[in-house]
Amino acid sequence: MLRNLRLHRVLWAVTGLLALVAAVTGVAVPGIYAGVVAEDLRPGAFSQDIISALASAVLIALALAGGNEPAKGQIAALGLLGYFFYAYGIYAIERAYNGFYLVYLAIFGLSFWALIAAGASLERNLFEPDLPRNLRIVSASGALLQPLIFYPLWIAMLVPLMISGDQIDSLYSIFILDLCFIMPAFLLLAFLTYRSHPLGLLLLPALYVLGFTLIFSLALGELAKPMFGLEINLQSFWLSLVLSVFFAAIGTFHLLKLDLTPRPRQPASQAASQRPPGPAPEHRR
Repeated sequence: MLRNLRLHRVLWAVTGLLALVAAVTGVAVPGIYAGVVAEDLRPGAFSQDIISALASAVLIALALAGGNEPAKGQIAALGLLGYFFYAYGIYAIERAYNGFYLVYLAIFGLSFWALIAAGASLERNLFEPDLPRNLRIVSASGALLQPLIFYPLWIAMLVPLMISGDQIDSLYSIFILDLCFIMPAFLLLAFLTYRSHPLGLLLLPALYVLGFTLIFSLALGELAKPMFGLEINLQSFWLSLVLSVFFAAIGTFHLLKLDLTPRPRQPASQAASQRPPGPAPEHRR
């Protein structure tokens, strides 16, 4: 699916290794967030580091896999890169100025450019991906649901701040990342998947991988609150858990049922040469 796969594997490995070091340190020494992450948000940072450690291990495994990595493995890797872009984008934008801040910036930047490189290297002409119609509609509808919910929700939270001129101290990165990057991606890929466009069919599962890892870390963060002397918000826990299971289920079915059998397209010149001859055009006098 991707040209120059060796280069992409290097990008995946470096990103995964940096994320593994940062995440494992965050889990082992939660105190690194003292003073740079609000006290009520530290359970979320702890749970995000757990998910990041697992995600980085999977990304490194995909990078080190021998042979030509299957296309579906590459799709999963793109989803994990999207997760790192979002997760460490939060630390970068929110100015988490601890000893790992430069590492956070490196992960944020590497994951972004690895995604750009992947987009430029897609061998779309080697595949005509196919997905059963019913599953294609369900997958696209699930993706469309996200911007329909979060655009009004986030905008409704931003308008009072815009009117009053208040500046919140934390989580403003969520507005930036969601409204500028994630929701437009869901919207675009939902439309392309509805149209059975190859880009939508190929990339929408990666977005579901991103969604699952992000939202599941929120559910895990609720369970981690007692470790930090805070009470679990059961409503937030169940909402995050249900949404993460939703992402996991749709993304898994989409990826499993996605037909990626190579069907090379004929060059236009060859296709034209195989057309049956038609009536000769009349010559103008």
